[in-house]
Amino acid sequence: MTQLRELTFLLESLAPTAYQESYDNSGLIVGDPTAEITGVLVSLDATEAVVDEAIAKGCNVVVSHHPIVFKGLKKLTGKTYVERTVIKAIKNDVALYAIHTNLDNVVGGVNFMIAEKLGLQNVRILAPKTGVMSKLAVFVPVDSTQTLLNALYETGAGKIGNYDHCSFRTQGTGTFRPLDGANPAIGSVGDDESVTEHRVEVVFPSYLESAMVAAMRQAHPYESVAYDLYSLNNQNQTVGAGAIGDLPAPMYGREWLRYLKYQMSLSVIRHTDLLDTPVRRVAVCGGSGGFLLNDAIRAGADVFVTADYKYHEFFDADNRLTICDIGHYESEIFTKDLIQKHLLENFSTFAVILSESVTNPVNYFFND
Repeated sequence: MTQLRELTFLLESLAPTAYQESYDNSGLIVGDPTAEITGVLVSLDATEAVVDEAIAKGCNVVVSHHPIVFKGLKKLTGKTYVERTVIKAIKNDVALYAIHTNLDNVVGGVNFMIAEKLGLQNVRILAPKTGVMSKLAVFVPVDSTQTLLNALYETGAGKIGNYDHCSFRTQGTGTFRPLDGANPAIGSVGDDESVTEHRVEVVFPSYLESAMVAAMRQAHPYESVAYDLYSLNNQNQTVGAGAIGDLPAPMYGREWLRYLKYQMSLSVIRHTDLLDTPVRRVAVCGGSGGFLLNDAIRAGADVFVTADYKYHEFFDADNRLTICDIGHYESEIFTKDLIQKHLLENFSTFAVILSESVTNPVNYFFND
């Protein structure tokens, strides 16, 4: 059997919770990490109806994109739909796990799923994050360099874009004198010693700092390790908001709108004026992406596909591109398929089922 903590570990290897936005509440919201999984229901939202569906289908875990709890709950009286959902989940031993803005902010996440649905090529992060990378510089005897590097790589260091095992080393001479109480790997107590060493440098995601230092100490031959840690302001090209890519062939005006409507299974598209130029480059952001408009313009996007635009915000397009608001639910609904695929590729001891509950709170009326 598979325990819940194994599932959460897998999901957080796909989208580390360290990459969620400050307002978010991704991760395990309800549930015992040691509980054995009987089945997983995957949904965009966690609602009472979704919990009922999970119970009916023998699933004791709901993995949703949106967390049911955003702010701290001070009471559980059943007064609100949030409280009722949490109470029902607890009473029926149904775990609730959310993988929200952390899944928005990684390569292969929500926005890359939208790009895949639209057939985009050369897809990349639209607005890469800064301040999420660190660098470790450590001094190690030459003979132990590769052993140390292997341990750091295994922990997650040395990844830059589409490359891994990235490092830099320079050679020099390290000096030291072991004092009373020392147990030196090289040299003797009271004697000056010099050793040919490498200064090894690797970058790593900042959230892995504790694990990185522990792995370094474990693999290093010295009992006292000389090392430096640096916070970096470099852009991380694999972490950030939105995505941008190119259509295989240009489209014009309404042809693009018809294509977007079909590929994303839409009922309606709200959009600004169509430009006279062809649509070649497309920026996307699942959910509320208006904050990325200027990034999309700077990146040369012809259209920006997102949701939750307000009336006055549409003016900000200013004929520089076409904003296509396709609806929040509609922009993210295929996230369910992304999560299910990832779970099925890694677990075979329980069923992973897509929720049939339509959780979209927005309805559309069309004349008969």
